[in-house]
Amino acid sequence: MESRKSFKYYDLIMAAFVTVLLCSNLIGVHKVTYVTLPGLGEFVFGAGVLFFPISYLFGDILTEVYGYARSRKVIWAGFGALIFASIMASIVTYLPSASTMDMTRQAAIEMIFGQTPRIVFASLIAFWMGEFANSFVLAKMKVLTGGRWLWTRTIGSTFVGEAVDTSVFYPVAFYGIWSNELIVGVMIGNYIMKVMWEVLATPFTYKIVAFLKRAEHEDYYDRETDFNPFSLET
Repeated sequence: MESRKSFKYYDLIMAAFVTVLLCSNLIGVHKVTYVTLPGLGEFVFGAGVLFFPISYLFGDILTEVYGYARSRKVIWAGFGALIFASIMASIVTYLPSASTMDMTRQAAIEMIFGQTPRIVFASLIAFWMGEFANSFVLAKMKVLTGGRWLWTRTIGSTFVGEAVDTSVFYPVAFYGIWSNELIVGVMIGNYIMKVMWEVLATPFTYKIVAFLKRAEHEDYYDRETDFNPFSLET
């Protein structure tokens, strides 16, 4: 009976999660920007880093309120969406252009949407591993803390999830292309930014989680959950 329980906001959060995931991977992936830090100079980072951590925020909220099993379904939905977006981007990019089409436009399309199979694979596997690590750690910490100290779970799970994501993506995508020093530097910088994003978002997380628990009449504890990531049972 528990698996058939209806929720008012679960589907909306799933849609928001997938939207953020697709946008951060399709729109923000090619833009490199910077901020000037006093005494340190320019700090360069990928613009997608500003938005991708929102998916971890949604992942935290889903696991905290609805439990690991329901969060697992959302992760698979996001994974499927990324695969479809990658396939669609590849087909659209490399279809032959009509003779009436400006070749500079075709070049722009290839630059924006053309992704090498290696980077696509790195992105997919890093997302999959990072999100499941994040959800697993938060679910276990909730049981261990008896539901207290939400901030320890949201930040602690992000420490682990983003570490897995970052440590998988950059070596798989760029080893042998970038220097080892550059890979390590970008990994460290982006990881710090992602974790800091979660820390700054903590007050908002508290408000959203409290609202959802009241509205949904749900505060799930994964005491007897099957944590197999390949199962879709709730």
